Amino acid sequence: MSYESLSHTKWDCKYHIVFVPKGRRKILYGKIRDYLGPVFHELARQRDSQILEGHMVLDHVHILISIPPKHSVSSVIGYIKGKSAIAVARQFSGRQNNFNGEKLWARGYAASTVGYEEDQVRKYIQHQEELDKRNNDNGTF
Repeated sequence: MSYESLSHTKWDCKYHIVFVPKGRRKILYGKIRDYLGPVFHELARQRDSQILEGHMVLDHVHILISIPPKHSVSSVIGYIKGKSAIAVARQFSGRQNNFNGEKLWARGYAASTVGYEEDQVRKYIQHQEELDKRNNDNGTF
């Protein structure tokens, strides 16, 4: 385990996050899926966080993310979900302005601290690919 540093803090805060599209609709496929991976990484970076592992299946997203203790998990995930919804709306609905993207993600998410089980969580997230292969689509990001 390696620790990150802030000015007065050594930390290793990793979380397994799962969230779903509104109504658990099976919309995370094709161009949207390809588009979202890099968007998630960039949005996490903007909050001093890093996505270590991620996978999307048709109706949910798994992320292993490192978030510094100066940010709350809820603020980072809320930011990622909100801004990614707006980005998808702009990219795929053709509207550039006055769109809040409120129809992509359901409210809430599941979060679990990772601790020393990081390898097990990574394998679990990677295992999601088997479900994807049945649908002929790879959603790793």
